[in-house]
Amino acid sequence: MKTVQTDRIIIVGAGLGALYAALKLAPRPVAMISPERLGEGASSAWAQGGVAAAMDAADSAQSHAADTVKAGDGTVDPDVADLVTQEARAHILDLTALGTPFDRTENGDYVMSREAAHSFARVVRVKGDQAGAEIMAALIEQVRMTASIQVLEGTMALDLEVIDGRVTGIAIQSAEDSGSAPVMLRGSAVLLAGGGSGGLYAITTNPPRIRGQVIGLAARAGAVIADPEFVQFHPTAMDVGEDPAPLATEALRGEGATLINSNGERFMQAAHPDAELAPRDVVARAIFAQSQAGLRPMLDTRHVLGEAIKIQYPAVAEACARNGIDPAIDPIPVAAAAHYHMGGIATDTDGRASLGSLWVCGEASSTGLHGANRLASNGLLEALVFARICAENIAAAVPENTAPKLDISFDEGGTSPDPDAVTQLRETMTRHVGVMRDATGLKTALRKIADLEDTFGDSISFLNMTATATLIAASALAREESRGAHERSDFPDTNPGDGKRSKLTLADAMTLRTQICEEAP
Repeated sequence: MKTVQTDRIIIVGAGLGALYAALKLAPRPVAMISPERLGEGASSAWAQGGVAAAMDAADSAQSHAADTVKAGDGTVDPDVADLVTQEARAHILDLTALGTPFDRTENGDYVMSREAAHSFARVVRVKGDQAGAEIMAALIEQVRMTASIQVLEGTMALDLEVIDGRVTGIAIQSAEDSGSAPVMLRGSAVLLAGGGSGGLYAITTNPPRIRGQVIGLAARAGAVIADPEFVQFHPTAMDVGEDPAPLATEALRGEGATLINSNGERFMQAAHPDAELAPRDVVARAIFAQSQAGLRPMLDTRHVLGEAIKIQYPAVAEACARNGIDPAIDPIPVAAAAHYHMGGIATDTDGRASLGSLWVCGEASSTGLHGANRLASNGLLEALVFARICAENIAAAVPENTAPKLDISFDEGGTSPDPDAVTQLRETMTRHVGVMRDATGLKTALRKIADLEDTFGDSISFLNMTATATLIAASALAREESRGAHERSDFPDTNPGDGKRSKLTLADAMTLRTQICEEAP
């Protein structure tokens, strides 16, 4: 394998966490691994709701932390919740200074929305449902002007090189569909900020490339993974046949939009005291149940927003227009879709993974903030806080220096994932490891994933996907209870007391998978 040595810090990803960390590391030289052009292909840019922060004088970080712990259903690390929520306000002010045009009232206060499971309106937003895209645009502009940051667009990460328990390099290849022979890139430190796993499911709101590869490559290198069974399904993805599914932001329910079925009946009032503003896992299961019963669930914004939705929520309005829906007249069909992975690469409060010289932030990490069910709009907040933490820790570990620009060329070779294999994997995850789970389905999924690896395992990128899929399914099988976003129809009750976080390696998951494969189906 061709090798390139550099004194640059290598950041895998180009979403919010990656961009913010790169800026915080300046003037230390950074190389960002980005499969797409900046601003394209990152989940951050698709985030509609905003960033949760206690900006109102009547609100508090303590209240925000309490809501986070409550939503996480017994598995949130309260120290991490305190850390992140205490920093939230400072990061909103920092993003404002960097040029993010947050919505403001006439007297200059931040406009804030209330979203599910928040006790206060504390989600800071931009142009209604444009928060992710607008924050990303502001950061990208700053990154483009920062000489120490080099973005290697059109490249993707494949493998970590580990020597004596320490990450020493990362294998990358061309992100073109045809792939390329890998190149080993050795830098002064590695930060993984490459997104979650939503695209492992057939119905998802995530960009096409977000299929668990970053979690998978760390797992294959031996990193400890935490809470992989906890996958959040957004209750109100638009059920219009698009892949990925457009999102009908939770802020719409915060405005008073209701959920109805094809009979025109509201169904959330019977499901939870908070009705449409119940925690996401509760709403997702209720919507899934309506779908399974053939009572097509829909989001009704007609009475609370009417024509105003087209101005206040442009992304929703555009998706509706593409699919012949007028939300001022018609309710919007919705479905539960894989949206956010609470689990990921286990990190400490310094953002360090279990492998040396490896840091992780954003959705690829599992910090202990989200527990079994992420509180709405805490995802972007966590990415910001831990991007700064990772940057400061890397800066303390890596001497300040300069480095020339990288010039990397890729040779022909390598194997890209087979599209049919990816489709089969996604369908397996949705059918057997989705909103509702049981032992029979999870074992079926583990056997199918093993079969797919046997047939299509010549692609390293595909093995990264199946590694993450194996971790999700194996950990879901091992957790014999229902908690947060993890719902077992054969273990419908939650075990008494606070929950216990899952910690495992890929080797642990593979041992369980092998046992299942050796059992009679």
